[in-house]
Amino acid sequence: MINRREFGGLIASVAVARATHVFAQGAIQRPIRRIRTGVLEIAYEESGPPTGSPVLLLHGFPYDPRAYDEVTAPLASAGYRVIVPYLRGYGETRFLSPSTMRSGQQAAIGRDVLDLMDALNFPKAALVGFDWGGRAACVAAAQWPERVRGLVSCNGYTIQNIAASVKPAAPEQENRMWYQYYFHTERGRAGLQANRHDFCKLLWKLWSPNWKFDDATYDRTAASFNNPDFVDVVIHSYRHRFGYAAGDPMYDAIENALARQPRITVPTIVLQGGGDGVNGAGRSDEQARFFTGRYDYRVIPRVGHDVPQEAPAETARAVLDLLSA
Repeated sequence: MINRREFGGLIASVAVARATHVFAQGAIQRPIRRIRTGVLEIAYEESGPPTGSPVLLLHGFPYDPRAYDEVTAPLASAGYRVIVPYLRGYGETRFLSPSTMRSGQQAAIGRDVLDLMDALNFPKAALVGFDWGGRAACVAAAQWPERVRGLVSCNGYTIQNIAASVKPAAPEQENRMWYQYYFHTERGRAGLQANRHDFCKLLWKLWSPNWKFDDATYDRTAASFNNPDFVDVVIHSYRHRFGYAAGDPMYDAIENALARQPRITVPTIVLQGGGDGVNGAGRSDEQARFFTGRYDYRVIPRVGHDVPQEAPAETARAVLDLLSA
């Protein structure tokens, strides 16, 4: 007799296979929609039935919704309403006021998730994210667990401990983070401004050394870096996390709460690329202490930093496993 978990896994596998075939046939069209929050006009793409249970897929730096192109179809086919927003500073997402600080701090991107859910009238949603998007999802899950049905976090618990950022990491990890220190300088700001296309492409290569993406794949995403606020948001993000730039005062209460490294209580699956060139795979027990709800840790061999784009079937299956349990 097949049990509930096995049945859920079987359904997930069938859904992933069917939707991947549909995607390969080029049948999926995702027009950009827009909705306003108190701070942003957020551009987003939507798939699946409008009455389906919502799932938000959140990209990182330097990526965009194209990272989820092969993840959305299996989820939509399974009946979920899938929302893939462009984060602040990316694509067609825009600040409403020129006077708003172009903050990239963790509290801001986490609050953007909640604001988007409010604007779309979602009482609850499942959150999926990697890199910045994973951090935004972790922040939302930690701060507003009553609004989060479940969490799939690539790279694990990524809420920043800013007070501890002055402590040096191992030399190998310091080397991987060279770009962050570059962004702490005005030379780094100018370099990103002048060379954003080639700079971000280099990061893709370094962070996903086993992924042989072509120029067309990269260029589809790189168009999102032409956002007028991209450089300001990116630079602020990497300076704030080390304490070298003040945050937007409107997010002080959230940052103060995050400084306590809050635990995440919602059901969580952590996905880790075994070939991640910036955040190496750790041990499950190192991550588990941050998650007090149902928790699963999965390492995907050879996959780099952009887990959803490099391992879409595994990503979609994790979401379906999480929501079917």
